Amino acid sequence: MAFYIDSLKTGGAERVTLRMAQWCREAGYLPVVLTRRQARHDFYPLPEGVLREVEAPDPAWVAALGWLGFPWRVLTLRHWLRRNRIDIAIGMTTLPAIKLILAVWGLPLKCWISERNYPPAKPPSLPWRLLRWLTYRRADLHLVQTHQTGDWLRRHLGATPQLLLPNSVSWPLPSFVPHVDPVTVLGPCLRHDDSGTAGPPPALLLAVGTKAFQKGFDRLVRAFALIADDCPGLHLVIAGLTIKPYRGRDQVADLQSSLPPSSAAMGRVHFPGVVGNIGDWYSACEMFILPSRFEGFPNVLLEAMASGCACVACDCPTGPADLIRDGENGLLLPEAASDLELANAITTLHRDARLRRRLGQAAQHVREQFSDAQLAQRFIEALNG
Repeated sequence: MAFYIDSLKTGGAERVTLRMAQWCREAGYLPVVLTRRQARHDFYPLPEGVLREVEAPDPAWVAALGWLGFPWRVLTLRHWLRRNRIDIAIGMTTLPAIKLILAVWGLPLKCWISERNYPPAKPPSLPWRLLRWLTYRRADLHLVQTHQTGDWLRRHLGATPQLLLPNSVSWPLPSFVPHVDPVTVLGPCLRHDDSGTAGPPPALLLAVGTKAFQKGFDRLVRAFALIADDCPGLHLVIAGLTIKPYRGRDQVADLQSSLPPSSAAMGRVHFPGVVGNIGDWYSACEMFILPSRFEGFPNVLLEAMASGCACVACDCPTGPADLIRDGENGLLLPEAASDLELANAITTLHRDARLRRRLGQAAQHVREQFSDAQLAQRFIEALNG
């Protein structure tokens, strides 16, 4: 069987793809992950027994055609599926899913697809929307992360049948390179008294993501600036952003420039980049926050809750409301929460250690609710069927 995705760079869809492939291997299937981008772009290690292939590059004349070369790319993928005698192919994310459905048209194999974001929150360009409308109803199964996403796909694209399959959490969390030690990053922030003795370590507010706008990091930085004077021991860490431009923008520089030079938050917002030992960062933080504008099913929130963090999230489409019961196992703010509302929630948790402990302990129940074994069984049962 084949999993088809653009790349294995850092991100939730990529991580879930490899987890599904590992489930298949453990169940006796022979999974291969096919990507468009070369393996040098990979971030996650390949599970044992999972094969890895890369699509052949376009000939020069196809590359020169741009969008008009798309039919050639579909035919190339079709030849690959036939040559490798694939029985089941799974397209991960919108564009690979569309391309895969067209490639398998008329072939004796099953085609599953999986959206990884709430579709109306991140619409593709008009040609892709048209192709999505034409193709999605032809998939043999849609893997959906939330009821809300499934309802939208069913109403607007006729996307049936469906299997509800939220992301799972593996416990303990896996760790791999790059290993970035929180103490190394935050060591210079330790306070010293007059004798030169180190004071208590700073309290950490952690956020994780690779896409600053989607994750709402701009409003998080603004909210943190509002409380920096009143919470002098609190530091904000945003992990996952790289110095490489994303869609032509330097996300880190944009966030840093949003702080006025005189702000008390200057020097207390940290960007450690991509970290493979994310579990160490969850353990080191006092609070975790997810102020996203939209999601599919947020892996980072699920992992933070499993780690026992006191979590704050915005009730964006979709995912946070499937995980957080406001006031019971976290704080769930309105979808369009203002900077001040975010700031007030952070301050409340920062000043109330008992509330943090209570929410963090209750949050750990997601380990059973979204256990890897339970969701793997659901996926393999559908596969065997």
